[in-house]
Amino acid sequence: MKRLGKTPPFLGPRGEPIPGSIAEINYFRFGGLDQWVMIRGESLANPPLILLHGGPGFTEMRLFRHFNAPLEKSFTVVNWDQRGAGKSFDRQIPRSSMTVGQFIADLNELVDVVCKRLRTNKVAIFGHSWGSALGVLYAARFPEKVAAYVGSGQIGDLQAGESSSYAFALNEAQRHNNRKALKQLRAIGPPPHTASGLWTEQMWLLRFEGRLEGRALWNMGRILLGRPESSILDLPNLLRSFRFSLEAMCAEVSVINLVKLVPALQMPVFLFLGRHDHWVPPEVSLAYFDVLTAPAKKVVWFEQSGHEPFVDEPDKFNAAMVELVRPVIA
Repeated sequence: MKRLGKTPPFLGPRGEPIPGSIAEINYFRFGGLDQWVMIRGESLANPPLILLHGGPGFTEMRLFRHFNAPLEKSFTVVNWDQRGAGKSFDRQIPRSSMTVGQFIADLNELVDVVCKRLRTNKVAIFGHSWGSALGVLYAARFPEKVAAYVGSGQIGDLQAGESSSYAFALNEAQRHNNRKALKQLRAIGPPPHTASGLWTEQMWLLRFEGRLEGRALWNMGRILLGRPESSILDLPNLLRSFRFSLEAMCAEVSVINLVKLVPALQMPVFLFLGRHDHWVPPEVSLAYFDVLTAPAKKVVWFEQSGHEPFVDEPDKFNAAMVELVRPVIA
């Protein structure tokens, strides 16, 4: 059952809608599948910013709305639940359609819809984790449609990143003398992992970072299912979509190596990196940044952040987007 949700309009001091603002939620048909899109911004004159969530299959819409709503003053922000994720999940989605090529095609249809709606020729793209691979691959294929690219938890050589993540999880298991973790992590062995093995590693990463414990888990759940865009009724699909997407795409996604696939981009590039990211270790992101050729490129460090600087240091993240990225968008 589709749950569109609602999103509040932008209101003036007397409660009237601000002229030229936008606050819309719709399903659009991309690649033969209905996919959920929310567009929000205080002025249609502001450039569009498309947010590409991680996973595959893990919608981050509510995180962006909770922590990064100030961006809606300077950008027209586009949240998209990708094929198989969140409100775009459908039990009838063919697994054969869950390919990187299809996601690039879906994204291209979204970009065309956004550009037509906002009467512009280009968008800015922010990609997080898996979304950073999708964003780079898209920007390389359609450079004429991308004004700037921003990556966080930036994938480079994904296998190298997974090796570092596994080593960290195993070391933490040893440091805490966690016999259950040691047994399970040693059982799956080092990468490459199956989807099941990757799920095991990621669950232990979450636990060692404290995100599966008490208040942290409660706070994250409260934000992810917060109204008005989402509700507790979205929880089943939130979980199903993550597992489904991971299992459907693990084999293809796990061998992505942007160092080889995309050594150059034709637009300004920014990497917003969490110093304590153990999911996509920053040294792997930097290795890609160092070989990448672009008209301009810059790394911004978030010293207090892990894998999600936009959550861990939202004020700094929002300011960097406005002060560094916004000025380079024509």
